[in-house]
Amino acid sequence: MTTPTTPFATPGEPFGNDDGVISSRKLDTICLFDVDGTIALARQLITVEMDTCLQEVRKKCLIGLVGGSDIVKIVEQIGGTNAIAKYDYVFAENGLVAYKNGNLFFQENIQKHVGEDDLQSLINYCLKYLSEIKLPFKRGTFIEFRNGLINVSPVGRNCTKEERDIFEAYDLEHKIRETMVKDLQGKFAHLNLVFAIGGQISFDVFPEGWDKRYAVKHLEKDNVKNIYFFGDKTFKGGNDYEIYNDPRTKGYSVTNPVETRAYLCELFGLEKV
Repeated sequence: MTTPTTPFATPGEPFGNDDGVISSRKLDTICLFDVDGTIALARQLITVEMDTCLQEVRKKCLIGLVGGSDIVKIVEQIGGTNAIAKYDYVFAENGLVAYKNGNLFFQENIQKHVGEDDLQSLINYCLKYLSEIKLPFKRGTFIEFRNGLINVSPVGRNCTKEERDIFEAYDLEHKIRETMVKDLQGKFAHLNLVFAIGGQISFDVFPEGWDKRYAVKHLEKDNVKNIYFFGDKTFKGGNDYEIYNDPRTKGYSVTNPVETRAYLCELFGLEKV
């Protein structure tokens, strides 16, 4: 993968000027961003500095978001429903719910694809598994059903920001999510599902091929040829892993929104705020 400290200055590449800056907006090129941990802290509002930076990048090329969360959660983080139109593309639920220029143009449903019986077997098993593990605390909403995926949270999505941070540290040490994912992979191998850890407190479950690469299908149909992806969960098992390593993209691994902004300022010659 491309290293973030390397500017887009290779001859023949979309950003092939000597200083890494392009003079006019390229509509066949997109900078595609994960949300949590990349342009905003987990479940937090995007900062004014990051928002401004992304809009400056949009003057150079297309920009888009791709997240595992549903569109309601994404708009909470980018400043409301009207903010969808500030991006050329917004892909919620890995692209199973897709917006272009502020308008919904595609939607797919995991229920139709997997089938009700198998979905219930999966959900029932997850609930039983979660009932038998002991954590420092548990809250509510352990299973969240979305259009394109199922989100499983051992601690419960209703936890506070402080509790999220506590669980994340606990999970890092005790590998609660990793252990559960391995168990589910063995139990439900016949369903051809992917279990991808993302964010601080949960993991996503979706059919094979319904990871963030699904968004790339939409971009290819629109003849977007150069896709630069920025994400934080790029490790194997993370929900950015597949798109980060896809040969159709050039991946940039970041650790937080401040780092993302610093790289964009360097790559596009933007003034650092």
